[in-house]
Amino acid sequence: MGFNVLDELQDLKNAKILVIDDEEINLDIIEELLEGDGFLNLSFFSNPVDAVEFYKTNPPDLVILDLNMPALTGFDVMQRFKTIYHSPQPPVLVVTVRSDKKTRLKALDEGARDFLSKPFDAQEVLRRVRNLLEMHLAHKENLQYSQDLESVVKQRTKELLDTQKEMIERLGLVAEYRDNETAAHTIRVGLYSGIIAKAIGLSDKEAEQVRLAAPMHDIGKIGIPDDVLLKKSKLDDDEWALMKQHSEFGYNILKGSESRILKNAGIIALTHHEKWDGSGYPLGLNEGDIHLYGRITAISDVFDALTMARPYKKAWSIEDAVKLINDEKGKQFDPALVDIFNQVLEQLLAVREEFSD
Repeated sequence: MGFNVLDELQDLKNAKILVIDDEEINLDIIEELLEGDGFLNLSFFSNPVDAVEFYKTNPPDLVILDLNMPALTGFDVMQRFKTIYHSPQPPVLVVTVRSDKKTRLKALDEGARDFLSKPFDAQEVLRRVRNLLEMHLAHKENLQYSQDLESVVKQRTKELLDTQKEMIERLGLVAEYRDNETAAHTIRVGLYSGIIAKAIGLSDKEAEQVRLAAPMHDIGKIGIPDDVLLKKSKLDDDEWALMKQHSEFGYNILKGSESRILKNAGIIALTHHEKWDGSGYPLGLNEGDIHLYGRITAISDVFDALTMARPYKKAWSIEDAVKLINDEKGKQFDPALVDIFNQVLEQLLAVREEFSD
């Protein structure tokens, strides 16, 4: 953006200036000076109380303020200005007949940025007004630029996160295209897991991480040969041993990612077939040695698999599926999570209804 002197001058002349002085003659003098120099947006108050009320809802770019006034002194006015938040805070140009050091220091402490001595010198008034306005408007422009830049960064960050989430969700569908499951299965498992995670006290952020990661629990199935993965009849021992490797395949695919969601998905892929009593696979972990995210996803995955029909099986009733999960409390599943599952069952069923096959 090129430098434009005319635009800058126009901004200066349109700046909002608030003048507060109890002597009408001083207001007239300042008005004549400012209007004569082309300033267009001027407000004048002889009553400082009214001026403070005006200041609350009409932030100026500069305040020209007399110190010696009845009702409220200039010091009182500046103290009240401090309680009224404007960003950036408008500079105050103090008007005073007192030039002693004590008065000037007190004015600076209260918020004054510069001084004008009575009687006025026209050129001095205009130069000090211009200097303060130039600094304030530059600060205002920089602040607006920073806010705009922050807004752009937030928007771009949101777009990147949304893209990442979409890619992750679609990655969760990869295994389903090779299996007998459906795309809705991965969505439901993620939503179930997020609900359970939130119900056990995880933060909204962490529960969302679980929701996004859980759909990739079976991503490792892309490494299982079709003759094993798609076999309709019961797998023999060798085939079952190969099928169980999908947990490690999924972990190996995801573990090296820099994405926290994908790392969590790797943990879930590795641990969602572990069992509370240690009889699961691939590592034979038990109880608290199984990562919490894997324990959560295990319940979500089994509940959804049982209650949905597949080409090789009929859907279980909700009652039978819930009974099995409760029967497996302390065996296949974390007992505390089974209790949470029962508490949030209505929420899970609502998800099941919305995202049916």
